[in-house]
Amino acid sequence: MDYKKELERLNEYQREAVLNESEACIVKANVGSGKTTVLTSKVIYLHYEKNVSYKDMIVLTFTNKAANEIKERLVALDSSIQLEQLEGFGTFHSVALNLLKNSLPVDKLGYTKEFMVIEPEEELDIALEIIQEEKLTIKYKNRLKKRLEQASCLEKEGEKVSKYNDDIFKLVDLIKEEKVKQNKMTFEDILKNVNILLEHSEAAPKWIIIDEVQDSDKLQLDFIDKLKRPDTKLFAVGDPNQVIYSWRGSTLNVFYTLKHKYMAKELTLPINYRSSTSILEAARCFLLDGSELKGIRETGSNIIVKNHYNPFNEACYLVDKIKELHSSGIKYSEMAVFYRLQNQSQVFEDVFLKNQIPYEVSMKKNIRDIPVLNWMIKLLRFSINPNDFSSGLYVISNKDYGERIKEAAARKLLKEQVIEKSELYSKMHSFLNACSYVKEAKELYNYFQLDKYIRPTSASYEDDKEAIYALLDIITEYVKEKEMQFVDGLRDFVNSSALYGVNIFKKDISNDNDTVKLMTLHASKGLEFSYVFITGVNYGLIPLQTRAMEEEEEEMRLFFVGLTRAKDCLELSYYTNPDYHRAVPGESRYIHMLPQQLIQNDNNKGEGVSLQELKKQIIEARNQEQEEEVAVEGLAENIENAESEAAKAIRKVKHKKYGIGKVISEDDMILEVEFENYGVKEFVKAFSELEFLEFSVL
Repeated sequence: MDYKKELERLNEYQREAVLNESEACIVKANVGSGKTTVLTSKVIYLHYEKNVSYKDMIVLTFTNKAANEIKERLVALDSSIQLEQLEGFGTFHSVALNLLKNSLPVDKLGYTKEFMVIEPEEELDIALEIIQEEKLTIKYKNRLKKRLEQASCLEKEGEKVSKYNDDIFKLVDLIKEEKVKQNKMTFEDILKNVNILLEHSEAAPKWIIIDEVQDSDKLQLDFIDKLKRPDTKLFAVGDPNQVIYSWRGSTLNVFYTLKHKYMAKELTLPINYRSSTSILEAARCFLLDGSELKGIRETGSNIIVKNHYNPFNEACYLVDKIKELHSSGIKYSEMAVFYRLQNQSQVFEDVFLKNQIPYEVSMKKNIRDIPVLNWMIKLLRFSINPNDFSSGLYVISNKDYGERIKEAAARKLLKEQVIEKSELYSKMHSFLNACSYVKEAKELYNYFQLDKYIRPTSASYEDDKEAIYALLDIITEYVKEKEMQFVDGLRDFVNSSALYGVNIFKKDISNDNDTVKLMTLHASKGLEFSYVFITGVNYGLIPLQTRAMEEEEEEMRLFFVGLTRAKDCLELSYYTNPDYHRAVPGESRYIHMLPQQLIQNDNNKGEGVSLQELKKQIIEARNQEQEEEVAVEGLAENIENAESEAAKAIRKVKHKKYGIGKVISEDDMILEVEFENYGVKEFVKAFSELEFLEFSVL
C-alpha cells in the first residue's frame, strides 16, 4: 500500500507523533484531535517503513470497541492484513488473557490452560460459599466486596490485621485457593497473574502502543512495565482532561509517571477537528491543566440553555425538537441525549416510545441480570469445567430453573459426584464427550432437554425459551466465525462474554442504526454527534454533590467530556423540579461558568403550558392502568407543590465565604442553605455565623 499518502493527510502535530522513534513518547491528545488516526498511522508506518511485524507490536486499548475500530481501520487501509496477525491488539485484559492462554506457563500458578474468566460478582458468590462452609466470622457482609478489595491490596504480613477482629484475611487466602481449585480467574487476577509470569518470561515486543493511556490503573501500568524490555519502544496517547474513571482505579499522574520512568519525549495534538468554535470556547472553561484547545471550524450557533419544569416536561419537549430536527434532514443517529445517572433514562424511554421516536440506550446488559440466562451460562460453565463447583451448585439447586434440588442435597451430590441421582448433572458431566461436534443451537437445547427445566407451565416460559435460543444462536455463530472446535469456541465465548458482556437485547449503542442515542456522560466518552442535549444540569446531578476536591475536579472533567461530544449544536437544560434525590432546583454553577456571549437563553419555564394537557400527556405516556394512576397522582402533587412554592417567601442569609444564599430547609438544629456558586451547605444553627437578611418573594 502507499502508506506515504496516509502520512500526507496528517497535520504537522500528527505527523511528528507518527514519525517519532524515541525510546518512549507520550502524546497529549486534545479532544477531537484525531488520536485514533495517529495510532493507526503509527502502526502502518512502523510496519511498512520500519519493517516491524504486526506480531511484534502490542496495541492496548480500554474498550473492545476501540480495539475493533483500530483493527477495522488497519484492515481498510491494508487489505493484506490477516486478523491472526493482530492478536496483540486489544484491551489490556484481552491481550493479557491471550498471553496466559497461549504463551505463559499458567501451570506454575496451579491453573490449566482451560481456566475460565469470571466477573467480580461471581468471586463474591465464592466468598459467601466459603464463609458458610468454613464457618468464618466476617463482619459487615454488606460491604464484603469493598472489604475484600482492600484486604487483597495489602502485601506485607504485618499489615494483615483485621480492625474488626474477624477472619477477613483468612477468607482472602481461601478465595485464592478456591479459584485455583475451580480453575477460575477474575479480571484482576488476569492482570496480577500475567504480571507475575512476565517477570520470568523472555517475551519482548518491539513496540508497545497505548490508547487512552490516562485511564490506566496501577495493575495496568505494571503490565506495561513487565511487557517493556530494554529494546522495547513505547508510544502512548491520551488526554489528561478526560480522566473520568478514578472511581475504578485510574490515576491522575499517569503522564508524569510514564514520562519520568521512561524518560519519555512529550508531544501534543492540540487541534480539534470535531466541534464548532463556540462549543470549544465553552469547553475551555472546564479545562483544569491550562492546556490549549485549538479548533479549525467556524464559530457555529450559540449554546442553548433551557429551563424545564421536570424531566417529563423535558422529554415531551425533546420529542417535538427531535422531530423538527429530523424533518430538517438531521439523522436520528446524529442526535444524543446525555444524563448523569443511568436511571434518568427511563422517562425519556417512556415518552420516546409513546411518540415513536426510535432510540437506543447505552447500557451494559449483563447476562447476570437476566435470570434464565444467568442459570444457562452457569450450566454451560460447569459443563466445560467440572471443577466449577459454585456454578454446578447454582444450576442444580436453583429455585426457579433446573431440578430445584435443595441446596444441602445438591452440595452433597456434587462433592460425592453421585451423577446418577441427577439427570441434569449427568448431562453436564457427559457434555465434553457428547457435544464436541455441535453446530446448531437446537442441538444444544435438545441435548439438555431444556424444556423440562425452564418452567414450561410458567408465564415466562416463552420469553425464557426465546432468550436461551438467542444466547445459543450467538454462541454457535461465534464458534463458526472463530473457526474453532465447538468446546474450545464455547470456552473462548464464555471468557469473552465475561470480559465484554453479551448483546442479547440490542442494548449496545450502534452507529449503524438510525436512532437517537440515550446515555450517561461516562458512556459518551469517545463518541461524537451533530446535536447533543445534556440534561439535568442541576447541582446534585451535574455536578453530583462531592466531598473531596479530587471528586469535584473529576465532575468538571466529565462535563468537559460531555460538551466536547457535540460537533455542531449543543443544548443544556436544568429543572425547576428535578425529581431526583439530592438534586437542587435551578441551574448549577456549571451554567454560570459559561461565557454569557455564547449562551442563547431559551427558557421553557412552563408559561402557557396547559396543566390539563400536561396531565393528559402523562396519562397517555404510560400504557398501563397502574402506571397511569401513579403518573396522575404525581402530577397533581407536583402542581400543588409548585403552586405552593411559588407563594412562599424566601429567607435569605449571608455568609463570609459563600456570600448570599437562600434557606431551603431547616429544623430546630440544622439549616440547609443554597449558595449560587457553591451549591447546598448544611449549618448547625448554634455555630453557623450566618447573618439573616430580609425575606423576599419568588
